[in-house]
Order: sequence, then structure tokens, then C-alpha cells
Amino acid sequence: MPLEATMMIIDNSEYMRNGDYIPSRFEAQSDAVKTIFQTKIDSNPENTVGVMTMANKGPEVLVTHSKDIGQIIKALHVTSSKIGGSIDIPTAINIAQLALKHRENKNLRQRIIVFVGSPLQGQGADEREMVKLAKRLKKNNVAVDFVAFGDGVEEETNVLKAFVDNTANSDNSHLVSIPPGTHLLSDVIISSPILSEDRGIPPEAMGDVGASGSGGANFEFGVDPSLDPELALALRMSMEEEQARQAAEEQTRQSAADAQPQMESAEVDKDDEAMLAQALAMSERNDVDMGEEQDEDMDEEEAIARAIQMSMKQEEKEQGGQ
Repeated sequence: MPLEATMMIIDNSEYMRNGDYIPSRFEAQSDAVKTIFQTKIDSNPENTVGVMTMANKGPEVLVTHSKDIGQIIKALHVTSSKIGGSIDIPTAINIAQLALKHRENKNLRQRIIVFVGSPLQGQGADEREMVKLAKRLKKNNVAVDFVAFGDGVEEETNVLKAFVDNTANSDNSHLVSIPPGTHLLSDVIISSPILSEDRGIPPEAMGDVGASGSGGANFEFGVDPSLDPELALALRMSMEEEQARQAAEEQTRQSAADAQPQMESAEVDKDDEAMLAQALAMSERNDVDMGEEQDEDMDEEEAIARAIQMSMKQEEKEQGGQ
């Protein structure tokens, strides 16, 4: 399990009042923050997690390097009364990096998780400036994950993607885009590459969760086996049975197809035999007819010979009488 110090930057802009996520964007985000905190601490007791905001009057650090979920809940409660303004991502990330730099345990790797639920503004919308910041973070071995939701989903294909691409070192930074729906932010995030290592799952096995906006959509049958192994097993067995049935049907069709030419060949052979027999019969009849004709010829020759013989005897008698 990774040994990390994590700083979460939450969006507390005016856009967090929207209700397109249940029960609201801010509440859905708060639930995801608590889920990430618990997963990080459960994966390694040495891990620490901090929380800060990036809107209202400006970025503000609320909790640094904590292992106490109570502090996180208190910070989220305080922030719920400070919703307003617009986000300032570059300033917030710089402050988060500074907080991580002063972590007590220097063996902890550094990670920043940024929630973006509103449109990018100022330098945060400038791709060139954001890429420059990303390269500096990569040089300082700071991994950065973005969770884009709400209006932030529209930004994920350009600026945020470019930022992650330039920060990533051995695939240690990720972008997860979660459009509105019946799913919870926390459910999608826990099944995403952001927390894969904390759950003992290789990031490459998680797929591109953000592309679908649903955490289970990248698992086989849409079910995470680690969350519901019995359902996953039942679905797998059902699929294997269906595949076996389809294979049996295909084999039956193939056998029928192979038998058809043989039947046709047998019928052709029978036809050939019948034609041959008919030809033989006709030949025999021809032979019989020819024999009869020969006999008739022989009878005529004998009759002629007898007639000649009788004529000669008659002539001899007449000569003798004279």
C-alpha cells in the first residue's frame, strides 16, 4: 500500500449550490472527501490527509496532515457556510504543494487531489500556464489527481487533461470525469485509478473510469468484484452458461450444414446408377433386336437356297424325260 501525504483541494464556489448531484454538488463532494480520507488512512496508518478550499475569498488551508476523520468533518461543516466566489486552481495548488513540503514524515510521497465542479477562470483556464505549473510539480515529485464534475466536466478534455499529462510520472496522476447521474461521486472515485493503489489494485486494471462517468462501467458486467463478489460470480457463471449454449447451437448448425452436401451427393449417386441401369437395359434390348434380325436374314437365305435347289431338281427331271 502506498505511503503518502495527501492534500485535497475542494471546490466551494457558487456553483456548488447546484442540485444536479444528490443532494447538491457540495454535499456530494463532501461525501467523496470523507471516502478518500478513510481509504487513505485504512490503506496505511502512516498516511496523512489535509483539506483546503480554493474559492470564496481565496484559497484557505483547513486541515494539514491529519489522521483524524473528526477534523475533516468539522472542516467540511465550516466550509458549507463559506460557499461563493470562483475557483483559483493555480494558487490553491501552489499552497497545497507548500503544505506538503512541510510534512513531518519526509518518506511520505506527495499527492494533491483537486475537485473541480465549476468553470476554469483566470490562469486556471490558461493551458500554457497550467502546463508550466504541472511540469514544476512533476520536477518536485508531486502527483496530482483531478475529479471533474458539474461544470468541470466540460474542462476535462483540454486544460485539465493537458495538466495531468504533463504531471504524470509512471502513471501516478489521473483525471476522473463524472457527469451527473444516479451514481454518487464517492462510488465512482473509490472504483477509479485515484484510489486503486490504496485498495491494492493496479491502476492499469481500473481502465478509464472517467470516460464513462460510472465507476462500475469498467469492471466486467459493471460490477466491482471486491464490493460484491457473489453477484460478480453469479454473473460470470450466467455468461459462461450462455456461451456454452451458443457454442452447442453453433455446433449443431455446423453438423447440419456438413450433412447436407453428403445427402445431395448420395442422391446424385442414385441418379447416376439409375441412368446407368437404364442404359444397360437399352443396350440389352438392342442386342436382342439385332439377334432377331440376324435370324430373319438366315431364314431368307435358306429359303432362297431351297428354292434354287428345287429349281435345279425340276430341270434335271425335265431333261431326263426327254
